[in-house]
Amino acid sequence: MRIVPFGELGAAELDAWHTLRAANPALDSPYFHPGFAAAVHAAGRTVQVAVATGGATSGGEHGRTGGAIAGAGGGVVALVAYHREGRLLRPVGWPAADFQGPVLAAGTGFRPLELLRGGATGYAFDHLVDQAPGFEPWVVSRRPSPYLDVTGGLAGYLGRASKSGKDNMGQARRRAAKAEREHGAVRFVADSADPEALARVIALKRAQYAATGARDYFAEPDRARLLESLLLTRDGSFGGVLSTLHAGPRLLAAHFGLRAGGVLHWWFPVYDPEFARLSPGWILLRELVGAAPALGISRIDLGRGEDEYKRRAKTGQTQVGQGLVTRNPVRRAAAAAMVHARAILRDVRTRTQP
Repeated sequence: MRIVPFGELGAAELDAWHTLRAANPALDSPYFHPGFAAAVHAAGRTVQVAVATGGATSGGEHGRTGGAIAGAGGGVVALVAYHREGRLLRPVGWPAADFQGPVLAAGTGFRPLELLRGGATGYAFDHLVDQAPGFEPWVVSRRPSPYLDVTGGLAGYLGRASKSGKDNMGQARRRAAKAEREHGAVRFVADSADPEALARVIALKRAQYAATGARDYFAEPDRARLLESLLLTRDGSFGGVLSTLHAGPRLLAAHFGLRAGGVLHWWFPVYDPEFARLSPGWILLRELVGAAPALGISRIDLGRGEDEYKRRAKTGQTQVGQGLVTRNPVRRAAAAAMVHARAILRDVRTRTQP
């Protein structure tokens, strides 16, 4: 294994990245596309890539006899993109990367401890995909990551949705009609390239963070630059997708997500609080589900969380893991205690919500 700054990857490594990802269905999320790492790096946050090649090791499922992987030949067999913060490594795009893990062929082993080089003492993850070989000893908890199967558009979704999902989509249709009566013609744009609309999304999201006391993701300037870059990315296989919902001249709701192939990741949804009684987020989601076939989308990943709207809308879910790869048992125990404490706090908040 060698560590390479993203900007110094050659054509062979990037081709291998595409090939490995395409061969592994567990990696179809846009977060595993090299375009995501490229955009994060170009926005100003340094991305390092651990590149493992085959032929240096042989042995068991997780390559425990030496090296980072178990493979054959001398080609690239695994890549892991990450940021380094002092002695701690974090997945590329953290804290807004909703799926994490090594890029490698299905069935290939991986030894996470090999990531800890050059004085690094830990690799912290909080959205690790289930199919991440070798990481099991360091996973301390798992949480659901819901998704919508939107094959066949709105009719197909409604055939798979729960009663709650169907009811909310029906309410969204009626509220869209009400919005039109009260505020003017309802207009939905599934894939907008309007930079002013994106700026409005970021402003609304920052206001939401302030109102709820959440940490402001966009306090770091490179993160707004990241979205601005992704909005302009249109290479056919990867890019940003900005969807907007207006009633007359007013923006009711919008969403900025990531798209790779047939998968759209629900990333930054916002709505104007003035129109909260219309549940404009549900109206926008309904329109987006209806537009999915025209966009070539078959699945919308909602990301980790037990939010009420995700529970109601989902047609299925996967699991993502939280934990810390480290050789230090004390640090590992502390990381586990922190994850469990946060889980208890979430449960308390859920039980006390009106």
